[in-house]
Amino acid sequence: MSRMFSGTLLALAFAVLLVPLAFYALPPITQSLAGGGAQRAEVVPGHLQPPEVLTGSGPVTAPQAADPLPNPEQLGRLLDAELAIEGSGSFHAVVEDALTGTVLYDRGGAAGLAPASTLKILTAAAAVSAMGAGTTFPTSALEGDEPGTVILRGGGDVLLTAGPSDPDSVAGRAGLTTLAEQTAAALRDTGTAGPVTVQVDDSLFTGAALSDAWGEADIEAGEIAPVHALAVSSAWQVEGSGPGPRVEDPALSAGEAYRAALEEALDGVEVRTTVERGTAPGDARTLAEVRSAPLADQVDYMLLTSDNYLAEVLGRLTAEATDREPSFSGGIEAVRAEVGALGVDTGSLVLGDTSGLSAETSVSAQQLTELMRILLTSPDPDLRSVTGGLPVAALSGTLAGRFDEAADAGAAGIVRAKTGTLFAVTALTGYATDADGRVLAFTFVADGLDGNTAAAREAVDSAAAVLAGCGCR
Repeated sequence: MSRMFSGTLLALAFAVLLVPLAFYALPPITQSLAGGGAQRAEVVPGHLQPPEVLTGSGPVTAPQAADPLPNPEQLGRLLDAELAIEGSGSFHAVVEDALTGTVLYDRGGAAGLAPASTLKILTAAAAVSAMGAGTTFPTSALEGDEPGTVILRGGGDVLLTAGPSDPDSVAGRAGLTTLAEQTAAALRDTGTAGPVTVQVDDSLFTGAALSDAWGEADIEAGEIAPVHALAVSSAWQVEGSGPGPRVEDPALSAGEAYRAALEEALDGVEVRTTVERGTAPGDARTLAEVRSAPLADQVDYMLLTSDNYLAEVLGRLTAEATDREPSFSGGIEAVRAEVGALGVDTGSLVLGDTSGLSAETSVSAQQLTELMRILLTSPDPDLRSVTGGLPVAALSGTLAGRFDEAADAGAAGIVRAKTGTLFAVTALTGYATDADGRVLAFTFVADGLDGNTAAAREAVDSAAAVLAGCGCR
């Protein structure tokens, strides 16, 4: 599916919890679910059926400070019962009341861990903080120094489509066919008779395209690919087909797709088959340009699909926006600095990348939960929008196939969270509204796993379901 964020998925992603009042991003949402009004007991309710769709409800009333908090001892007993599995591994967790910051549960929360893809929440927050939710990224066709030379220059959009631009999509908002058609019109206006040569300028990013922190197996499996400033569909070999293999050189692959589209658009004018790298002169004339979806939409797409490639690109773009080198190290430095500026204590924070693939990363459950709380209560609507892009339990993104068992079905449509999985790690970071309307920010991480990842994943899901159904007094 080349338009992974269009239609139903877009409705799911934005239907709930996106329009906060005052300083709250997540009010009680049972009334916004189809049919509304379902009652929840103090423990995960067995009778609450997971909704099949979400419907928009508009602004709702924010929880009040007078609403009762869960009792930490009661909550702790319930969570301890869920966060237990056979075999190796240990659990680390923090639960906070989003409104007050009160820590309701802490189980090794200060320990540094490899958080897997929950790290993407840091990258998302840093990118929006540094660039603003409405920022878009250009892909341009420029006139080269040599007659007939067209230079395709990447500006950071790696969700291009080889086809025409689709204004209703995030992946594919900007299309190389549309860019080629506009380029052809500009070339005809200048009387270009050919032959035409296409070059690719992906010089926006600097340094190595692959990180030493990534395992060869992850690269071969398509978890990541060389990071460039332009790519079609996050560098998947077959557009929109991920997960799966990725192309070896995303920038040149995008250039080849553009060349083919330009040849068709010029219809009769020779376009040389070879595409090579080149650098656009500083005074190059712009022949045509297409622009990406806004950053907020790209962040939502990244969080819903857990797109490693897009996460690494957003890290570099954050570095470039904050006057740092747009490289791996620059992206890491920028994300760490932006998260620290938002109020997270980053003294012990160590980042190996900005996607969560690296085992060299060390982030605590406490740091992840505190960032979630900050995003939920920020007066900045751009930052609050990050929490609205998280997958919805049993309904969207990487949570679409989870929370569908009877034991935790009561959390369906209520928990929103970012997932994370490595060989020895499973993690979940997000928030839920409890039975009394309190918004609880949480992080659950299991590490040191060996062959029991599935059981650990079920445990963290059940723990999140406890929060969704809890009155816990």
